[in-house]
Amino acid sequence: MGKLNGWKISFLGFQHVLAMYAGAVVVPLIVGGALKMNPEQLAYLISIDLFTCGIASLLQVIGGSYFGVKLPVILGCTFTAVPPMITIGQLEGLPAIYGSIIASGLIVTLIAQFFNHIMRLFPPVVIGSVITTIGVSLIPVAMNNMAGGQGSPTFGQWENLFLGLLTLLTVILLNRFGKGFIQSISVLLAMVIGTITAWFMGLVDLSHVADASWFRIVQPFYFGVPEFHVSSIITMSLVAIVSMIESTGVFMALADICDEKLEGERVKKGLRAEGLAIMIGGLFNSFPYTSFSQNVGLVALSKVKSRAVVIAAGIILIVLGLLPKVAVVTTIIPNAVLGGAMIPMFGMVIVSGIRALATIDFKQTQNLLIVACSVGMGLGTSVVPAIFKELPDMIRVVVENGIVLGSLTAIVLNIIFNKQAKPSAAEAV
Repeated sequence: MGKLNGWKISFLGFQHVLAMYAGAVVVPLIVGGALKMNPEQLAYLISIDLFTCGIASLLQVIGGSYFGVKLPVILGCTFTAVPPMITIGQLEGLPAIYGSIIASGLIVTLIAQFFNHIMRLFPPVVIGSVITTIGVSLIPVAMNNMAGGQGSPTFGQWENLFLGLLTLLTVILLNRFGKGFIQSISVLLAMVIGTITAWFMGLVDLSHVADASWFRIVQPFYFGVPEFHVSSIITMSLVAIVSMIESTGVFMALADICDEKLEGERVKKGLRAEGLAIMIGGLFNSFPYTSFSQNVGLVALSKVKSRAVVIAAGIILIVLGLLPKVAVVTTIIPNAVLGGAMIPMFGMVIVSGIRALATIDFKQTQNLLIVACSVGMGLGTSVVPAIFKELPDMIRVVVENGIVLGSLTAIVLNIIFNKQAKPSAAEAV
């Protein structure tokens, strides 16, 4: 591509922002909607998310003596944290969410040094089960939004179903007939097309956009001083450990694309930076952060491996986070359009889990039991959370979350079978 000047670096950085934008804003839209935030709160949540995405990415790319993998990696909020955040928020309030995020970030930073030992608890059978459970647990969220949003007076009406299906179909067509960068931003383009269609149908209110200010300084502890509850911290720490494993895979993939050697110490620095980024997210009342895999594909596609491009992307994200109008524009996306976009996004999470499980030897009964029980418990809890309604709130925060319960089931069963499984006589020979 030749020598990169300032304009090329800025354009390529903006391309990275577009590739991750849909994934970045969907999480605050889901969490804010589920926790009944008003438009002003929701706009702030989106703004601060973009701002901290930029800070987190710069921390990872620029780094220092103890932090940063120093590869062209973009950080964004993880889908894994969506159900736990909603559960914690509904049972213990917003301050408890951010207390658990800060604590989990500290835990990630501390255990990064010993992560190779912790990874033994998360072999492919556990990771595949967890990721599959995450994806399956998120699909009901997508379907509810596609129908207009749970509790909406227009729930299930044809206008909502039309917009949801139109958005979904647009994603499919853009991936079928589009190429390269168009494919990488297909979800974002589909949401734009769906929202424009909704505007022509009279279903989009632009008044909030006109009322929003152009610039606002970010504010730590916007939703209140963090509260620390043991059950919430355990829940979010499990989510963070799963994200650490995913990020390690992203680091390895990027190092391979960039033809760089990835040593153990460098991975540890990357995981420490991720832990610090999670703590920053909690301080600013945002989200836990992880490495975004969609941007890895963009690096491979564009063949531009310069860290300067990601630094430009981080700066752009910070600037966008300081512009409330940008966030308010995002909030006008109808629930039905959002739901249509969520289906392929969350479906890809399920596919990632299935891909991980494809490496497992299912001729071994213990592997079948680990997957069956963990996915069954995780999905069952997500579908029927009322099963635990009589338990104390401290316990409910853990067990009412399908992802956490499924993860714990997979980890415990894996330990049981690994400890008890002994080679047969035939195998010994």
